[in-house]
Amino acid sequence: MDLDNEIAKLLVELSRSQDDEIGDGTTGVVVLAGALLDQALELIERGIHPIKIANGFDEACKIACQQLDLIADDINISNESNDSNLLKAAKTSLGSKIVSKSHDHFAQMAVDSVLAVADFERKDVDFELIKMEKKVGGSIEDSNLIKGVLLDKDFSHPQMPKEIKDCKIAILTCPFEPPKPKTKHKLDISSAEEFKVLQEYEQKKFQEMIDYVKASGANVVACQWGFDDEANHLLLANNLNAIRWIGGSELELLAIATNGRIVPRFEDLTPEKLGHAGTIRELEFGTTRDRMLVIEDCSNTKAVTCFVRGSNEMIAAEGIRALHDSICVVRNLIRDSRVVYGGGAAELTCSLAVSDAADKQTGIDQYAFRAFSQALDTIPMTLAENSGLDPIETLSNLKSKQVNEKSSNLGVDCLGKGTNDMKEFTGVDVQVISHKRQRNAVWFGGSLLAQTAEFKSYCYTKQDYDEYGPSIVRNFSLFSVP
Repeated sequence: MDLDNEIAKLLVELSRSQDDEIGDGTTGVVVLAGALLDQALELIERGIHPIKIANGFDEACKIACQQLDLIADDINISNESNDSNLLKAAKTSLGSKIVSKSHDHFAQMAVDSVLAVADFERKDVDFELIKMEKKVGGSIEDSNLIKGVLLDKDFSHPQMPKEIKDCKIAILTCPFEPPKPKTKHKLDISSAEEFKVLQEYEQKKFQEMIDYVKASGANVVACQWGFDDEANHLLLANNLNAIRWIGGSELELLAIATNGRIVPRFEDLTPEKLGHAGTIRELEFGTTRDRMLVIEDCSNTKAVTCFVRGSNEMIAAEGIRALHDSICVVRNLIRDSRVVYGGGAAELTCSLAVSDAADKQTGIDQYAFRAFSQALDTIPMTLAENSGLDPIETLSNLKSKQVNEKSSNLGVDCLGKGTNDMKEFTGVDVQVISHKRQRNAVWFGGSLLAQTAEFKSYCYTKQDYDEYGPSIVRNFSLFSVP
């Protein structure tokens, strides 16, 4: 994102921090941070010190997080791909994304990919084993999960077989070329005999490399570097399929998936260092140059690839982003199986709890508590407004229902299902996401308020602060809510 405004850059960093830590809730944290700053501006204009506001927000956030712990439901998680709780959480994450029309398909992909690499004993998911690949062309429904590795390459020679069974892969970082001196060199050839000697030397070296590969028992060569037509022809003549110009990260993933070793020299190649896979096949997308390689049935079954299609680059990139968020949600649910319910239900419950706590405060903190409560109301009001509902009426009715029915599951009926009970609907949100969203928003607002207080300490007169101090927060709040 190309931004010139420094305040907008800070909000982008806030969203990125939420994405790095949790993987979802990036929009919500920006909306909440903007609402907190709007409320802080009103309190500053009333004459309340910024540090008092920041401390009040921090205490109110603790109460909100405690309320989240109280209302959270601990659900059962299994390692089955049809686990309804995992699918609900994945679908909730995808509901606001551009792939929402295919959210069933993408939710299943997210659940299957996480379960394939999850360690339920340690309650952890190794994201290094989940690779994301996109290809422009086709529709978003053509996306699929590959139980193996997908390489954006093709076989080095067009006459090589397009599908190989029982693959034994030599994973090399050494090039198929004659050795060269490390210093600068120059070779002068003045006769046909000298050229013939050079040609025989190159052929001998190429044949030695081929012999090393064949002696190890490999039938596929995966090389980090390229090789010329002569080496390519020799590989074809010796029935060795080859893949060249494989990137470093892709080579490492291939080694992990096939339980192979990356070999730096041909002399070190042994049968024990070969990677093993059931099938390597070439995918075609309608043109001769548009091909990819699928390596399936690998020795390490925990390596998977999410292959996302899209009609253009933007759709494919958004599909990758949406799937990543959904995978993070499923990962978080495996780590911590507590959930709250979406549609703004959790924020409304926390808002009511903080509002009740504000009445018990004897000092000036009660103003910060009420401001925090009103900031939490921004999320359900925004949901109602975006759904074409009256935000104030919807918020009032939901608060009244939550208090009278003593139910924390009531949220905004964004899709017009006829019910506000998010527990009956698929509005499941991982508790840790809501928890972290509030903490990050409060941290952001507190940091800004601390800077405002520091500015106040440098002002010579109250008139200087009244004229310039609130403008710091006002500038932030103008760019907070999208």
